Amino acid sequence: MSSSGQTQFRYTQTPSKVVHLRNLPWECVEEELIDLCKRFGKIVNTKSNVGANRNQAFVEFADLNQAISMVSYYASSSEPAQIRGKTVYIQYSNRHEIVNNQSPGDVPGNVLLVTFEGVESHEVSIDVIHLVFSAFGFVHKIATFEKAAGFQALVQFSDVETASAARNALDSRSIPRYLLPEHVGSCNLRMSYSAHTDLNIKFQSHRSRDYTNPYLPVNHTAMDGSMQPALGADGKKVESQSNVLLGLIENMQYAVTVDVLHTVFSAYGAVQKIAIFEKNGSTQALIQYSDIATAAIAKEALEGHCIYDGGYCKLRLSYSRHTDLNVKAFSDKSRDYTLPDLSLMVAQKAAGVSASAPAGWQNPQVQTQYGGGYGGSPYMYPSSDPNGASPSGHPPPYYG
Repeated sequence: MSSSGQTQFRYTQTPSKVVHLRNLPWECVEEELIDLCKRFGKIVNTKSNVGANRNQAFVEFADLNQAISMVSYYASSSEPAQIRGKTVYIQYSNRHEIVNNQSPGDVPGNVLLVTFEGVESHEVSIDVIHLVFSAFGFVHKIATFEKAAGFQALVQFSDVETASAARNALDSRSIPRYLLPEHVGSCNLRMSYSAHTDLNIKFQSHRSRDYTNPYLPVNHTAMDGSMQPALGADGKKVESQSNVLLGLIENMQYAVTVDVLHTVFSAYGAVQKIAIFEKNGSTQALIQYSDIATAAIAKEALEGHCIYDGGYCKLRLSYSRHTDLNVKAFSDKSRDYTLPDLSLMVAQKAAGVSASAPAGWQNPQVQTQYGGGYGGSPYMYPSSDPNGASPSGHPPPYYG
């Protein structure tokens, strides 16, 4: 290289502590880059295999003068920089630091996101998870859940180092067979780092544990396993029961209010709370009873039945994972009937509606199905028309 060429190379570029290397050999690794550059100063970051041909890289020094030293040396040296016998061209980068665009799962943290491959959620207990990960250090908290990726868990350690050790040892490995049910072939672990740093565990259950707080409330129903999915005699998963029902309302041609739902579901026991919401373009509701037995009776009786005649507002019921709803006491979309003030408010509303209803108004369909106990309920639309039309244009409820 001529003297003028060297001068142009050295001084027309703006110096940067990041050095750009070109014409690298195929699959050049970080160790090779460090070996070439370390004599000039401390290396704080590298980025290799970039560019269309994956033959370029960046090396970031701790100090600008260290990068200047390397570029100046090879610009004036008769011996070119080489890796594996191939000449490497060196210049300043137009960037001043290397930013590795890591996904959140690649950024080390103290909480691991673990995916359990090849198993259902009930086939790997939280105690087994705790046993496996405790081999690497004290586990603070565990939370399990199901997503599109399958059965997953968040496992929290005290620090990044412990979490990294667990990930390096267990990622892509399998849980020992003796810790799994006999019918399970294998359970592979896939891990990444979570963006969480401190999990919020509200109570101890088969789905979540806080090993740092012995005073945390215990969900006894969940702890004894009655909320866990089980297998029936046919080998199919049996739905976990709950005291809260999730209702999907199909073919909703008429309004379904909190009062209407209260009337329908109160036929089987005292309803504690109701919440109505929209999800995925459909109307759904959560109905809370005091116990699982009452909810089970209501589900069996009402599943597939319609609130209104003509097949309108059909109920599709399943058990919710909730056990105690957090709802506004009195609104258009929710009610909490456990509050004394609300009970008085509902009673006053019931008296007002009853007074406005024509004498003897009843829904014969309800009388037939439920023994007449709810035929004249004040929460139903009172009929003012011999054909059954209500003042609002809705037919009276029919539980067909």
